[in-house]
Amino acid sequence: MTTELIELVDARVSPTGQFDILSKYEIHKLTDTSRGPQNTIFRNCALAVLNCGNYMDDGKELLEKFSDFDISVIPTERSVKLKVTNAPATAFVDGRMIQGIAEHLFAVLRDIIYVRSEITGDPRYDLVSAQGVTDAVFHILRNAGTFDRTRAPRLVVCWGGHSISREEYDYTKKVGYELALRSLDICTGCGPGAMKGPMKGATIGHAKQRDAHGQYLGITEPGIIAAEAPNPIVNQLVIMPDIEKRLEAFVRTGHGIVVFPGGAGTAEEILYLLGILLHQDNKEQPFPVIFTGPASAAEYFEQIDRFIGETLGDEAQSRYQIIIDDPQEVGRQMSAGILKVRQYRKDTGDAYYYNWKLKVSTEFQRPFVPSHENMRALALHNNQEPYLLAANLRRAFSGIVSGNVKDEGIRNVEKNGPYELRGDPALMRSMDTLLNSFVKQQRMKLPGKAYTPCYTIAAD
Repeated sequence: MTTELIELVDARVSPTGQFDILSKYEIHKLTDTSRGPQNTIFRNCALAVLNCGNYMDDGKELLEKFSDFDISVIPTERSVKLKVTNAPATAFVDGRMIQGIAEHLFAVLRDIIYVRSEITGDPRYDLVSAQGVTDAVFHILRNAGTFDRTRAPRLVVCWGGHSISREEYDYTKKVGYELALRSLDICTGCGPGAMKGPMKGATIGHAKQRDAHGQYLGITEPGIIAAEAPNPIVNQLVIMPDIEKRLEAFVRTGHGIVVFPGGAGTAEEILYLLGILLHQDNKEQPFPVIFTGPASAAEYFEQIDRFIGETLGDEAQSRYQIIIDDPQEVGRQMSAGILKVRQYRKDTGDAYYYNWKLKVSTEFQRPFVPSHENMRALALHNNQEPYLLAANLRRAFSGIVSGNVKDEGIRNVEKNGPYELRGDPALMRSMDTLLNSFVKQQRMKLPGKAYTPCYTIAAD
């Protein structure tokens, strides 16, 4: 038996961006808050950022591997510094932290500590009503500097799995390249696989068009960041408080969505999006959605399309198009769709940078805690509005993601056994068929890792 030797580094990191100049009050508050209840989340997210490039999809494994890692906020006369102890050496070059990683590290400080004290922990913000949550999402994104009111609609959200084949990964790069040639930007969940590929392809497309202002926006949340550490191309990183606010950030900032092959997390995102688009208030709003992959992914999208048809119906299927093995056509269709979005926003007076008019009901905003009791109690039956069924199916897949890759979810399943999902027989058969296909295609974990299901499926 051999023990892996891990090279570690201690360092102090100088601030970037908005932390360059702070008041005494801000310095004190950041230092004080960083030692409070959010310290564990701050530490875990910082470790994930520093582990960039060392891909793993198990939050528990990462925290155990670097159990001696620590980070603290050190006050200075005009600002703060970050002191890291036992950090992964891959975050450094010749003893200095890589600039992009340093920027991501201060984004962690901004979003975990500042946002907690100024927004989610502030009683002035109503995080119960739909409008209150939408306002909070807006303020977090604005504080991160993601908005540009002079920029025309051009942000394409790309969803897909972290565990994909090389052929699928190369295809995502081709699509990102075609989008960038049409002056479109990329937003993803910021991790590896289908989250990195479109950004990588887009860097070449933007360079060919001499577009030096390409936006590569990565949106994550504390529970998932360890499994999907920000890839180095991300030039704007935002860590939302939970998965529901992360998903709302995607659909309110994006002007169109491209879905690549993925696993349970991608299914969760699809169900969230379709559930929102199925709401009566959103039926007239243009929102281009394209499912795409190489020829080898045709069967995957047939399975996804079949599952959507069997659970949510024809109307849900009408809200997207499937384009197989044609990156140029994806670029053309998305560019044309975003032109319609721009005209709609112009006609209705809505902001280009944030979709205020999109109706997101509270069923899609309330944080779902995937405990065994909550998973068992999900209303997985057809006797409800399609958008409500989509909300409950989304929660089921969210729980599976937690059990697969999140530290807390993995420990919960290890202690109490698999989550139990129960519902209408036909619906559960469809869900079981889809999940089994993910397992067979190795879409639940990174290639080479054996997968033990964190769930069981039963019919009522």
